[in-house]
Amino acid sequence: MYRTHNCGELRAQHIGQEVKLSGWVQISRDFGGMTFLDLRDRYGITQLVFNMEDDAALCEKARKLGREFVISTTGLVRERSAKNPNRPTGDIEIQVTKLEVLNASKVPPFTIEDDTDGGDDLRMKYRYLDIRRNPVKESLIFRSHVAIETRKYLAGEGFVEVETPNLIKSTPEGARDFVVPSRMNPGQFYALPQSPQTFKQILMVAGMDKYFQIVKCFRDEDLRADRQPEFTQIDCEMAFVTREDILRTFEGLTKHLFKTVLNIEMSDFPRMSYDEAMQRYGSDKPDVRFGMEFCELNDVAQGKGFGVFDNAELVVGICAEGQAEHFSNKDIKELTEWMQRPQIGAKGLVWIKVNSDPNDESGRFRSSVSKFYSEDDLALFAQKMGAKPGDMMLVLSGEAEKTRKQLNELRLEMGRRMGLMKPGEFKPLWVVNFPLLEWDEDAKRFFAMHHPFTSPLPEDAEKMMSGDHETLKNLRANAYDLVINGVEIGGGSIRIHDRSLQEKNFNLLGFTPEQAEYQFGFLLGAFEYGAPPHGGIAFGFDRLCAVMRGQTSIRDFIAFPKNNMGRDMMIDAPSEIDEAQLKELSLAVTVEKVKV
Repeated sequence: MYRTHNCGELRAQHIGQEVKLSGWVQISRDFGGMTFLDLRDRYGITQLVFNMEDDAALCEKARKLGREFVISTTGLVRERSAKNPNRPTGDIEIQVTKLEVLNASKVPPFTIEDDTDGGDDLRMKYRYLDIRRNPVKESLIFRSHVAIETRKYLAGEGFVEVETPNLIKSTPEGARDFVVPSRMNPGQFYALPQSPQTFKQILMVAGMDKYFQIVKCFRDEDLRADRQPEFTQIDCEMAFVTREDILRTFEGLTKHLFKTVLNIEMSDFPRMSYDEAMQRYGSDKPDVRFGMEFCELNDVAQGKGFGVFDNAELVVGICAEGQAEHFSNKDIKELTEWMQRPQIGAKGLVWIKVNSDPNDESGRFRSSVSKFYSEDDLALFAQKMGAKPGDMMLVLSGEAEKTRKQLNELRLEMGRRMGLMKPGEFKPLWVVNFPLLEWDEDAKRFFAMHHPFTSPLPEDAEKMMSGDHETLKNLRANAYDLVINGVEIGGGSIRIHDRSLQEKNFNLLGFTPEQAEYQFGFLLGAFEYGAPPHGGIAFGFDRLCAVMRGQTSIRDFIAFPKNNMGRDMMIDAPSEIDEAQLKELSLAVTVEKVKV
């Protein structure tokens, strides 16, 4: 037996008991006649005491232990004279009578502490050490808890967990596929699934009725903090349902997870159309923890001789409450430069401050455009934006779609600077009625806003079959996204279940009948054998866990993540493979051509 208790378990009621603990040496402190050592395992830390007067040889042995040595100890639980209120085991310590070194350790390349000195790549290279740190360990345990509660809820709602294949057919729509050569079929390739989309629809045709899977998916795309080449989805599909049935079910799942995992009660989720979200916030995933909604200003801003506004498709602004005195000219210059970065691309930023003192000799307003706008003109800005004394108005102009996106970035940055994104506060909403199709002027074709299997709203289905180009641009999808704190947690739609409508959608997306049959003939064929109305949703599982824990990166919720170049630093993958393997896969000739 290596242990009778774990390192986070012992309390005052155990005083006087002989116990055996095993774990890793966190830190040791030598005080001459006594040595104190913190022993750590997954469950916590317990202080060990070695006394030179009781056993000099044992004390000398303890002094030779380095950080991360694996040891087993036997001793007596006793009350600590200097208690540690910040540690669950802080009332006790172990007077050690026996010590066994189970394994020595090299000096770790970074400190195994909550706040470490290791950079991202170094931590990922030694991920087995990084996971010993509380933030990573607790994130992985949290993820496990969320997965277990997800399964409990969905099983209680009658869902059946079904595994779908990981080796499938490549489809060029959407993100790039990871491809896998087939040895038994030379020159042919599998693809790793970007999602189990077509398989879960086939399961509905098969009569499974309610399907779910916590499933690994793969996308060969550029990476960010909230993206990885392989990621996990809570993937679900239901038959004989309307959009309302799906929203109710998965709003229920979300409430269940927040209640059971975080003990947070959530009220009913509000809903907002895509058009409304874009107009009010410039984003289809608005953070509604704070206001600062967009206010369109064309009617009061144009026609005053200021060309930047006069020549713009849209003049739009936000009101930052109480910020007039908090932002100096230097701060505004820095904010303007932040907006002019290539990532955002704003040409400039107009600001108008409403003076806190209405009797200020300089007037009611201070502004970067006072040359063009009188006090009365600026008063119309303030009236329309609801700006009070002490507030600051920030205004952008230009092409409507681009300007809204830029102002969304400014709104979020102001929310961060003003402390409006409060930790532990969660504001969910459903965004619905997305555009079904997106026209690409360069490619001269439509692209699916969601995916090719999304159904139009029932009232738009006939328009999809017979509408002209302009009508098709305005089709609305029977689709929905769940957004929490400005992060898209999941999305889904009611699916097309009629072959003729699905063929029409493929045609609008640029597929020839032959291409549609080649890529999706199995699905179209299934629709001819009694496909029920069906729909579904997929939650980004890693992202959901990060949002619930108030974090922006998903990496610490993945046991072995990749870096920004898609590399696994620990096992050094991807890597070259043996030439014999390449020949077996009929790839050796291709590689030689590449080398030439």
